[in-house]
Amino acid sequence: MILDEARRLGVPRDYGRARLLRPVREPRELAGIGTDIHGRPQWLAPRAARAFLRLKGAAGDDGIDLQVVSAFRSAEYQLGILERKLQRGQTIDEILRVSAAPGYSEHHSGRVVDLTTPGYAALEEEFEQSPAFAWLARRAREFGFALSYPRGNPHGIAYEPWHWCWHAGRRRDATRPARS
Repeated sequence: MILDEARRLGVPRDYGRARLLRPVREPRELAGIGTDIHGRPQWLAPRAARAFLRLKGAAGDDGIDLQVVSAFRSAEYQLGILERKLQRGQTIDEILRVSAAPGYSEHHSGRVVDLTTPGYAALEEEFEQSPAFAWLARRAREFGFALSYPRGNPHGIAYEPWHWCWHAGRRRDATRPARS
């Protein structure tokens, strides 16, 4: 089991409880959303995929080029990321500050996209200075997407301005004012 293997590699037994994270199930079905910045096919759960394609289209209509860095990742793939980082000499604490443990990553849900835009380094905080981030901050909620890891988040994961998760039922029409 992935959680047992992650524990063997040093993920604390109480990781989920301590980080306020639950194990994440992988979707039964995935739908293509195009390719990432490296030309690899990317996938999301079908409803999240439809919402993302609408979001990407609206951004394009507003002159914003959203590019996918990463979308669905299996727990097994996440375990491989952990193993590679450990082999490069990173400590488990360093790794868990920037990545969720295998079995707990929102990427497993098929509802997350990591995004970038031309002229900005992928997976770097500088993305928050981009017009794409400003657009997402204003409009992503209309399509059901929210920033998962803002500064000071309760999960102990580093700020990730590029990491956006789709939540069914969180959509807000642009014509309706947000509730306080």
